[in-house]
Amino acid sequence: MLFASRSAAESALHSRWRWQHFSIAELCCKCDGRYCDRAYWHDSGFLDALTSVRADIGGPLIVTSGHRCPKWNRRVGGAVASKHLQIAVDVAVASHSRSALLRSAQRRGFSGIGLAAHFIHLDRRADPALWIYNGSEHLWRV
Repeated sequence: MLFASRSAAESALHSRWRWQHFSIAELCCKCDGRYCDRAYWHDSGFLDALTSVRADIGGPLIVTSGHRCPKWNRRVGGAVASKHLQIAVDVAVASHSRSALLRSAQRRGFSGIGLAAHFIHLDRRADPALWIYNGSEHLWRV
């Protein structure tokens, strides 16, 4: 469900928010109001799966990119049909075991997984896809 703004999402979801380790602020569009009012796409199942990955890893997940408005997605070089236009996250991998993070994401139902040097992209697309960003092949054992 798309919320046009972070404040609208926070108002609507405040009493139902059960994901203590994640916030709308970190998951909403990062354009800082340049192109939208910090839009946010909500999917409870997605957040449940992300919370399970966090539990598997045993520590925090740092979300570097969440939902993106179309203009911000273009600005950061996102794919035309990027899952970030709805709900997807890029999670920093610096302090995590790459193989443990990948295994957990797969086990928890993330079907779109992109492997980069400093982050892992996670989404729940209908047609599973696993890809490695250029220059990151040597870092991931797939």
